[in-house]
Formats: sequence, C-alpha cells, structure tokens
Amino acid sequence: MAAHTDKAALGVYGLDGILAGGLARNRAYLLEGSPGTGKTTLALQFLLEGARAGERCLYITLSETREELCESARSHGWTLGDSITVFELVPPESLLDGEQQQSLLYSSDLELGETTKVIFDQIERAKPERVVLDSLSEIRLLAGNSLRYRRQILALKHYFARHAATVLMLDDLTADAQDKTVHSVAHAVIRLEELSPEYGAERRRLRVVKYRGQRYGGGYHDFSIQTGGVTVYPRLVALEHKTGFARTQASSGIAELDALVGGGIEQGSSTLVLGPAGTGKTLLTLQFALAAIARGERAALFIFDEEIGLLFARTRAMGHDLEALQASGRLFVEQVDAAELSPGEFAHRVRICIDHHQIRTVIIDSLNGYQAAMPEENALILHIHELLQYLNRQGASTFLTVAQHGLVGDMRAPVDVTYLADTVVLLRYFEAVGQVRRAISVIKKRTSAHESTIREYRISRDGLTIGPALHNFQGVLRGVPSLVGPGPGSEAQTA
Repeated sequence: MAAHTDKAALGVYGLDGILAGGLARNRAYLLEGSPGTGKTTLALQFLLEGARAGERCLYITLSETREELCESARSHGWTLGDSITVFELVPPESLLDGEQQQSLLYSSDLELGETTKVIFDQIERAKPERVVLDSLSEIRLLAGNSLRYRRQILALKHYFARHAATVLMLDDLTADAQDKTVHSVAHAVIRLEELSPEYGAERRRLRVVKYRGQRYGGGYHDFSIQTGGVTVYPRLVALEHKTGFARTQASSGIAELDALVGGGIEQGSSTLVLGPAGTGKTLLTLQFALAAIARGERAALFIFDEEIGLLFARTRAMGHDLEALQASGRLFVEQVDAAELSPGEFAHRVRICIDHHQIRTVIIDSLNGYQAAMPEENALILHIHELLQYLNRQGASTFLTVAQHGLVGDMRAPVDVTYLADTVVLLRYFEAVGQVRRAISVIKKRTSAHESTIREYRISRDGLTIGPALHNFQGVLRGVPSLVGPGPGSEAQTA
C-alpha cells in the first residue's frame, strides 16, 4: 500500500495549485464539459499520477473502448501500465471473442441496477484507490428520470467511500446539460469549457464550481491541451505575489532621455509609450532593455505585431545584434500569435520569465496585438491591471506600447490604459520647415518629477538621438505647430 498524503494530486500543471494541492481523498468529484473539452485527457492524467505514486487505479468506461483510451494515451506519449485497469462496456457480439479478458453487456441492454452491480463487482476485484467513471450520461439515460438517477449516484458515492476510493466522475452533458443532480452530491465540481472565437484557434477554460470545505482559486482559468496532456494557467492574482526590492532608477543609456523622464525609470514601475505607427515606440523601449543588458541584467521582449526576423534585421543595421543577445540568454524574445494564444497562457509565459529566469525588464509590444487576443475590452483592462500589478510587485520595469490611430491631429488609442501605467511617454509626428519630424514628451510620472518640455528626437542608423526642447513652437502635439518666437537656423522660418 502506498503512503498517502491528505490530497490526491491530479498531476495537471496549474490545476493542483488551484485546488490547493489536489482532491481530498475518499470523495467523489464531478468533471463536466461538452465533448472535446479534454475530460478524458485530464482523467488519464489523474490516474497516471496515482500510478506513479504506487496506487491502484481503475478506469470504468461506458462510452469508449480500451483501445480508444490506449490510443488517446499514446498520442500524449503515455502507456497505461498494469497499475491502471480499464473496465469497458462492449457490444454483445464481442462476447464471442475468446480473447476478450474483461467484457460486459452494452449498457443500453441492461437494467440500471444490473449495470451498477457489475461495476460494484469490479470494484471488489480491483480494490482501486483511484477511479474514473466515464461517463454519467450513460447512467442518466438508463435511469430514465431524475429521482432514480440521483439514487444511483448516491449509491455509487457511498459505495466508493466505503472502499476508500477517490472517484472522478465524467459528464459530457449530452443527456441533459441543465440537470444539476450530481452537483449537490459531488464533493467538488470542475467544469471545462471550449470557446470558438470568430478567428483563430479554439480557447479552453475551466472553473471550479464548488469544493466543500476547501479554499480554491476562483474564476475562470485558461488551459490548453498539448502533447503531454492538459496544462492549466491559473488566473493571475497580483495580491498573492509580493517581494521586497529596492526601488532604484534605471538609466536608458541616453542622458537626454533620462533627463526627460526625471533621471530614469524606477524599478517596479510600468511605462506606457503612446504614438502613431512608425514613431519609434519599439526602438524607445528597446533602449531601456539594451541598457539593462549592458548592466549585466536580463530582459524580455514579447512581440505581438512585428515579424521577429524583420526586427532583428533593422536593429542590426543600428548596431544592436538582438539575435546574438537572444542566443547568449541575456535577451528573451518571443513572437506572440494573438490568434493562437489565450491571455492566461500569455500571462503565464511572462511569469516564467520573472520566476524562473530572473528577468526584471519586460517589454510588451504592443497592446494592440494583446487586445486582439481578448474577447472584449473590459476583460483586457482587467488582465493588464493584474499583469502590471504582478510585475510591479516583483520589482520588474515594464514597458508597453500602444499604436494610436492616425498620424497627426486628433489621434485615439484603441484602448485607454494611461491610468494604469506609472509613466506615460507620448511620441508625435509634427511638420516643420517642409519636413516631417518627431517629438517626445512625458505627460505623466507617478514615481518622481519629470521634464514638462517637448523635445525633438531623431531615428538614424546610429539609433535614437534626443534633441533640445522645442521652445519656439506651439501646437507640436497636434501635429501642425506654429512659430511663436525666433528659432535657431532654418527653424526661424514660418512652420
């Protein structure tokens, strides 16, 4: 007999944490969800985890054959060993096959009581410590009415409890999705859902509906099914993560830019860079990442919009070999496909950088692409809020970019997150002396004082150059300035 802990871990990354360690032993649990949501995969992981702990495991299937289950396991690189017994319900004609070792009449040909009795007999023979019952829809159809169904579920629950078994009952919701009979009987209920966005891959999420006498991670948690099983990305709650750190200022490596932002960007703060397309938002944020690397730190860059090869090529032309920095492990670069990645998984990848790679400078470029991964703007704001709060509490300096609509004049951002960021940097095009120029200003900084000037800046093969303040122009932020005083050289002309 294996030595047991108080909880039966499911062996599913992220889910055991949501359930505060797993499932309390010798109880019956409900795992429900429509076909294709991943119930069988998760149930197999539950049994495999038990087998690794030396426990006897039993899979009772009323819908799939043993071969189908084994094939599903092989697709994830698993093998159902001798410690996992599969007890299947097969059509009557298979009884003629002498090679069948375990067989039972098809459930629709039996009365419910007979079906239950044979299941009990199998429990007596196998004496399992973990049981999966797949699925309750078949038992519900055999019961015929809600009262009889409830009585059978109660009988199963008490029988399993007497035999010290931890049971995971699967329900595919095909018989009656509105029937909540098992909800009141089960010790805990986990619901799996699959969402189909208008564009992109399907999204999956789960929610712990109830768990008696146990605190758990509430709300929806994104999850994915990949080779190797189900991976759950717990909803990020910033209040649960806090570390101590010294709130020092970090230089950008450009004295004029540091002066503009009040001496540098504080550790544990967020900076939002706003501006139309092409103003240099990515280059500006990269300047802080490169400065961090030069100090011996690590940085991470999550790119939603730009193709990573193009970014490497254009920064290499400026003398910055991002590809070499990535190969050395000093810069983590990831191309994010918003159509394929859920917000929960993205937040998880950011956390990996912070927790496992000790990265303290993070760039998210841009929130426009992040928004494409979200079903609605309200959810986007909440996700960004929790992510920024988490990063701030970990002492990370976070840089976000937002591309505004339009080039000059009245420009609007697709999502307003200026109130979330600690520092807001505004980039603008403006026309002067027959040329299109660029202007930079800091319009907000919570952590310290900053310059209120508007400076011109240039992007060349040498990188970013910050010029003097534009004292003699008015209306720069609108894009078409007017001259209000004598200017140096050609700038003294009418703009």
